[in-house]
Amino acid sequence: MWLVLWTGLRTYAPYVTFPVAFMVGAVGYHLEWFIRGTPKPREDEKGVLELREERKLQEQVGQDGTQVLSLKEKLEFMPTAALNRNRPEKS
Repeated sequence: MWLVLWTGLRTYAPYVTFPVAFMVGAVGYHLEWFIRGTPKPREDEKGVLELREERKLQEQVGQDGTQVLSLKEKLEFMPTAALNRNRPEKS
């Protein structure tokens, strides 16, 4: 008799486990909502890009936008390319 019972459970396992898993998930979902309470609205939260733009704007508030480094000054501080490190310098 046990052999027939185990064969039947193995054959119809998806049909038995899906409703059980669905009920366990539904109970867990509602229990979590009961414990946590109502969620806060997320419309007023700002994204990472918006926060970065605001921070960059706040950094530039006291600076003069016309005083920037020239291209030559920027190029002096750039590191050499990895492929050009072993080549001799042309002087």
